[in-house]
Amino acid sequence: MNPLLDLRHPWFRPLWRRILVVAACLGWSGFEVWGGAPFWAILFGAVGVYAAWIFFFAWEDPPENGGKP
Repeated sequence: MNPLLDLRHPWFRPLWRRILVVAACLGWSGFEVWGGAPFWAILFGAVGVYAAWIFFFAWEDPPENGGKP
């Protein structure tokens, strides 16, 4: 069974996609701060920080063939 949001999926292999996802989450967090919604700002900020951790510090390229022999 696959998790709902698999951040180690091969779709995220290109660096630009990983940067875009993190920037979108953190940008939306800033938008929520500006709009006066601290709950959503914290939520999207946490998702952005978690994605940044997975994408840039703990990232290992998935196998080319999806892990199948």
